[in-house]
Amino acid sequence: MEQRWIGRVPIRVIHRDQAIRAIHDQIKARTPSFVTFGNAHTVNLAQDDGEFAAALASAMVLNDGVGVDLASRLLHGSAFPSNLAGTDFVPSILDSSPSRLRLFLLGSAPGVAEKAAAKLSRLGPGHDIVGTHDGFFKPDEERGVRDRIEAAGPNLILVGMGQPRQELWASRNFADFEATTMCVGALFEFVAGTVPRAPQWMRSARIEWVHRLAHEPKRLWRRYLVGNVKFMARVFRERLTQH
Repeated sequence: MEQRWIGRVPIRVIHRDQAIRAIHDQIKARTPSFVTFGNAHTVNLAQDDGEFAAALASAMVLNDGVGVDLASRLLHGSAFPSNLAGTDFVPSILDSSPSRLRLFLLGSAPGVAEKAAAKLSRLGPGHDIVGTHDGFFKPDEERGVRDRIEAAGPNLILVGMGQPRQELWASRNFADFEATTMCVGALFEFVAGTVPRAPQWMRSARIEWVHRLAHEPKRLWRRYLVGNVKFMARVFRERLTQH
């Protein structure tokens, strides 16, 4: 399958419908697989963190956001076929599923995954929530969390612990499950309503990051204001080295 390198991140070149079909096929086959989403922040992290970059090499990385689209135009001559922002794409996976799925939700603060599970279970044909666990576990508890997930027998594991932690966890553990492990960032918070989503016009204009920055400036200012400048500077430098 075609992919484009943006910095140290290999991002798949795939249309939305093709990506949905591919993931449904993985789930049906119970093939151990690892899916995540790559945006400007992902590229910045991978540039400075070799362990994170190595983790992404074992994943299907889908493009998320206008930043990587601009980079793709500059470095590869065209944008990605579809914008596959995880907060909308993952619910589409659940809503379009041809059969009931067995979901395990891992991540967020205590209680958030349970609230999200109640809403996610009602999408599509209705899905079975076989377990939840918050993301605030210690390294020496990881084995127990993995064993709990394995015993629950999910075929889709949603992991919302933020980058890079969720991808590092997935890369270490996904091969142990007969399931698709998908990293979903802040999805649980959005679905549970603990973090407000941007209005639809901002999502359509692909400036949802502005809304997030306005609501969480202390936590996100460095990621978006400093990070976006750093990302574009790196892309322009890479573009210059191509000639």
